[in-house]
Amino acid sequence: MALLPVDQALQRLLDGAEPADSEQVSIGEAAGRVLAEEVRALRPQPPFDASAMDGYAVRAADIEIVPVTLDVIGQAPAGQHFHGMVGPGQAVRIFTGAPVPPGADTVVIQENTRLLDNGAVEIVELTASGRNIRLKGLDFSTGDLLLEKGWLLDAGAVSLAAAANHPTLSVLRRPLLAIIATGDELLPPGSEPGPDQIIASNGYGVAAIARSVGAEVLDLGIVSDSLPAISSRIRHAIEQRADVIVTLGGASVGDHDLTHDALVAEGMTLGFWKIAMRPGKPLMFGRRGTTRFLGFPGNPVASLVCSHLFLKPLLSRLGGRAFSQDIRDAVLDEPMAANDLRQDYVRAMLHDEPDGRITATPFATQDSSMLKTFSQANGLIIREPFAPAAEAGSICKVLRLR
Repeated sequence: MALLPVDQALQRLLDGAEPADSEQVSIGEAAGRVLAEEVRALRPQPPFDASAMDGYAVRAADIEIVPVTLDVIGQAPAGQHFHGMVGPGQAVRIFTGAPVPPGADTVVIQENTRLLDNGAVEIVELTASGRNIRLKGLDFSTGDLLLEKGWLLDAGAVSLAAAANHPTLSVLRRPLLAIIATGDELLPPGSEPGPDQIIASNGYGVAAIARSVGAEVLDLGIVSDSLPAISSRIRHAIEQRADVIVTLGGASVGDHDLTHDALVAEGMTLGFWKIAMRPGKPLMFGRRGTTRFLGFPGNPVASLVCSHLFLKPLLSRLGGRAFSQDIRDAVLDEPMAANDLRQDYVRAMLHDEPDGRITATPFATQDSSMLKTFSQANGLIIREPFAPAAEAGSICKVLRLR
């Protein structure tokens, strides 16, 4: 089977991928979700002319010459309005957020006043007409479009929707990712492995990458190398209505790599198998109805690289999120040998230089089992198939990981 180029594999993977259905969530649970419908204001903000400062509500005509003494006829705390009207020579003690009483058109901040023993107030500094008042609808008016469909709700957006009096919002359902680790040699962290066993680690990194783009994760644990066991676990993921199923290991052609047969047994149609990339060549993709399947290699770095290149774009698309890889030009710090027929993703340290350039230093060892190197790398140098040898100082493409 010919190796499929990375860009073609990604195109096939994303073909027909549409956002999931919507659901209503409380405003307190909406952060990090994607809006399924636009949000319009249900009330104005502020809902009345409000004081922006603690001070005194007055008529501008009364304070054109200072100092001047005004009679204090009452007060307006936040949450309460003054019952009456401010007339000539009068003032109302007012607090931030309180409605400006009728007749007043200016608020003098308390620092520019002096309270007299008889209860009157002396205005000692000039204040321009209309100062320190937030007019009704200053922020938004009833019916204004506040947030568009597809908006990723952050702290500002949920605060805005709440201020517009929305107790709930319609958001896209988070895509559900089911993760299945395969292999008799695997044990969960905290175990005491035997001489032929290792600790399973891949799933935790894959889950973290999935959650970074808003997906929910269903960890289905470790399954033994048997066709019935793998089939049963895949069937369970389908029954749980997983949008995407990822298996870790069992994606190559060994006698114990049974994932392919289990997928076919559960009705999956394979779209491709084997990608022209390093690491991650034995990557499988298939579909069963709306459920998508990705079979990642068992090598830890390969599964994480595949997650960045394929899983993040897929889950972003299914979750209604905009997504683009952060690919930039960089200057090689060290020479690199010519590449073969596979697109190579080389772990590297990227450095932002004072002149705006990015320099890239590849790690000396690139074995796909080495998680320590991957955790230290903040980028991947992308080497195109059949790329010639590159000298230090030459330009390369890099994918930022963080």
